[in-house]
Parts: sequence; C-alpha cells; structure tokens
Amino acid sequence: MTTVYEARRSLLKSYLTENNIAAVMITAPANVFYFTGFNSNPHERFMSLFIDTHADKNYLFVPSLDKDAAMQVSDITTIIPISDEQIPFEVVRESIGELSKTVGIEAKALSYHLYNSLVEFFPGVEVVDVQPFINKQRMKKSKDEIAKLRTAIEIIEKVLEEGIKKVKIGMSESDLTAELEFLMRKFGADGASFSTIVLSGEKAALPHGSPGERSIQKGDYLLIDFGVIKDGYCSDITRTFIIGEASKQQKEIYDIVLKSNEAGINAVQAGVPLKTFDIEARNVIVNSGYGDYFNNRVGHGLGIEVHEEPSIHEKNEQIAEVGLVFTIEPGIYIPDVGGVRIEDTVYINEDGKVEVLSTFPKQIQIL
Repeated sequence: MTTVYEARRSLLKSYLTENNIAAVMITAPANVFYFTGFNSNPHERFMSLFIDTHADKNYLFVPSLDKDAAMQVSDITTIIPISDEQIPFEVVRESIGELSKTVGIEAKALSYHLYNSLVEFFPGVEVVDVQPFINKQRMKKSKDEIAKLRTAIEIIEKVLEEGIKKVKIGMSESDLTAELEFLMRKFGADGASFSTIVLSGEKAALPHGSPGERSIQKGDYLLIDFGVIKDGYCSDITRTFIIGEASKQQKEIYDIVLKSNEAGINAVQAGVPLKTFDIEARNVIVNSGYGDYFNNRVGHGLGIEVHEEPSIHEKNEQIAEVGLVFTIEPGIYIPDVGGVRIEDTVYINEDGKVEVLSTFPKQIQIL
C-alpha cells in the first residue's frame, strides 16, 4: 500500500523528471518531514533526503543519534547515519556514487557552507531551486493534514480558555506566559509552535513584542498570540482582552478590528487573487481612520511550519485554490497606547468555500 509520503515523493519525482533534474537534496527539516514522516531538528548536524531520479532511489541521511528514531517513523528503507567525526558529503558520495548533472535544492534552506561542500564533493553538479514547487505542493492540504491542524487548534483554544481564568491584576506578562506554556503540555501539545506572545497595556502596540516583567493593570489591553505543535502540525491564534474595564476608545478599536477580521474571512473563496482577502480586511481599518496603524500583511500560511506559503498581502496576485490554509489577523497598533489583533485560521474547502477552523469567541471580553 502506498504511504502518504510515497505519494508526495512521487509528485516531486514527476516534476524533477519533467524538468531534467537528475536528483534532489532536501535539507529543510519541515520538508524532510513532509516527504519522509521523520520530524527532527538536526541543529548544526547534517540531515537530508536525497532522491536519485535516474536510479529511482531514496536515501535519508541523518545524524547517528537520530537513526533509530528515523527508522521507527519513516518509510524510507535506506537510512544512513552520519557520526559527528565524519564529513557529511563524504558519506553522501560514498552512498550514492558520482553525480554530474543538475541537483535540485531549496534555495532558502541551503547554506553557503553546504553549497560549497556539495560542489567540492560533486564538482560537476549544477544546482537549481526546487523550493517553489515544494512550497506549492505543501500549500494544498489533504484531509489528514486538516484533521491534524484541527487537533492543534483545539489544544490551543483549550489552553486559552483555561489560561485567561488565571489572569490577575498585578501578575507579570512572564508569569502568565509560564502558566500558558504549562497548560500546553498539560493538554497534550508536543510544544509551542513559536515563542508565546503575551503583551499588556501599551506593549500591545508591538505586533511581535516579547513578554517581560510588566505587571497587568486595570484598563490594560492584554494581547495573547500563541500556538502549539501536535504531531508535526502547528496552530496559531490571537485574541485581545481588556482588563477590568474598557474605555470608549478601546471598545471602538476592538470593534473595528473585529469587523476587519470578519471582512477578511468573508472574502475568502477559491478563484480570486489572494490579495483580495488582505484588501477587504484592510479597507475596514483604513476607512475607519486607523490605516496608519496597520502596516503588516493580513495573514500567512499555516501547516508544518507556523509561517509558510501563501503570504496574504495586498499585492499577491496568486489565485486562491482549494486546500489552502492561512490566517486572517488584522490589527490596530497605536504606539504608547496599545493595540488589538484578532487572528483566526481559515481553510478553503473542497467546494471552494471558506471554513473557519478557529472557534474561540471573538466578541470583546473584559477579564
């Protein structure tokens, strides 16, 4: 029976053959996982899936300490360990033989050091970037991938539901972050999908600020942006709360961001340019007079990585397709005052319609 990973590799091999690419060397851990089922961060060590299209052979090179883990989960039969004292490309050459033609690589993942090693041990090769094809392949999510994303979203929403019960005036952003990250593990996450963002008061105006020792006070904005990884797939959600009592301005800004979020979501469908979703969300904020305070894209793809293709920005002419998963996360950020962001994850289903995978309430909540 063909595994999901074999099916993915088969599509990649067809692309390589059609474009006269003799082999491919995949080094990005997320892509290695996508094509093999082995999910690992090798840190400074070498890890690669090598596919020789002519010989129709697959090789998975992993650090020696990861060999047993790779054998347990991957359907690749030729798994070759590389120990710390070995020279990685020496092992690659001994394993696969000579190469003198075009080799596909991921331009964003291949470091200058690895490139130099490749051409040193395989002097005749030319490299070509296959990342755009892999990105496109990964963009369209299968039913199984959607199910995994739903699970990761369910966990983070449970964390948020329980976590906001722990908010107290006087507690620091760092303390709340610790509580949230404990709940992630308690509810079954494999880890956080990115560094948890907890920002209070005027710090909520920093779209990607870091939690610190600032104490949560009455009248504060409290912006929480976080996610988990579960079985290799990520979630990402943002909700903004008000502590104690909301001012007229806070209610106004929240209402505008909520309308912007909903306008972006309502625009989502297959067959239109991706920029449409950004423009529809952005127009709400611009027309309300806060356009200068929303200066980032409205969303990004979500899957094995927390930020992947597609990028939902106002100049992206790419046509939306069935199977895409991405965030809609408009915000208003006023320096020295605070900010509001509301982030949901959406999916373009088989009918070309939008499905909102996030379910956490979006109406303003006073904690």
